[in-house]
Amino acid sequence: MTTSTPMDPVARPVRLLVVDDDPLVRAGLALMLGGADDIEIVGEGADGSDAVDLVDRLRPDVVLMDIRMPTMDGLTATEALRTRPDAPEVIVLTTFHADEQVLRAIRAGAAGFVLKDTSPARIVDSVRQVAAGDPVLSPAVTRRLMARAAGTGPGSGRGDRVDRADRARQRIAALAEREREVAIAVGQGRSNAEIAATLYLSVATVKTQVSRILAKFDFNNRVQIALLVHDAGLLDDDGADRAT
Repeated sequence: MTTSTPMDPVARPVRLLVVDDDPLVRAGLALMLGGADDIEIVGEGADGSDAVDLVDRLRPDVVLMDIRMPTMDGLTATEALRTRPDAPEVIVLTTFHADEQVLRAIRAGAAGFVLKDTSPARIVDSVRQVAAGDPVLSPAVTRRLMARAAGTGPGSGRGDRVDRADRARQRIAALAEREREVAIAVGQGRSNAEIAATLYLSVATVKTQVSRILAKFDFNNRVQIALLVHDAGLLDDDGADRAT
């Protein structure tokens, strides 16, 4: 998908659909996002069923989706949208303590999430980032979600963690050397541009490597790659590669 960036005046604007059941929230989002020259708000919806219908008619590049809505919630709508071959990217709006909902959205194929109290500038940047093919997940939040999904919190057994680590290391071993390096960088929460700079690759090559990793493991998002790297024990507490 070809999308615009702030530095590319000839590309078309990112087509954005805003979905939230609160009309004041929608108005505020439209106000802050509508001021960006490279973002075009093509429609607004009040619940998940609106989102599905509007995507069919308007063909947005990105959907900014609230989680809690009547009739059809944002998670169900995300799951419905992301099964389509021409699915738009989805950013979910959430609160920081809604870990389980965020994990469900990511498993469904959402490109990331922003918090309800995120600054306007950050929300605008998030839309641009997702449209460019990079997820909106900070390293700190990614590690928190990985710990929750991997069961490293209270109540998880040591034996389970050891078995999971062994399985993860076996899967990582199936990757080519460059794919492994890219997978670890994904686990560190790096964007495609940051991975390219670190590994001296083009952004296009990084995207190709990420796609190959996703295909090899039948994953549908980058956080699943990060979880695998985390389970394999290839990240230290700061997200750095500790394997040689």
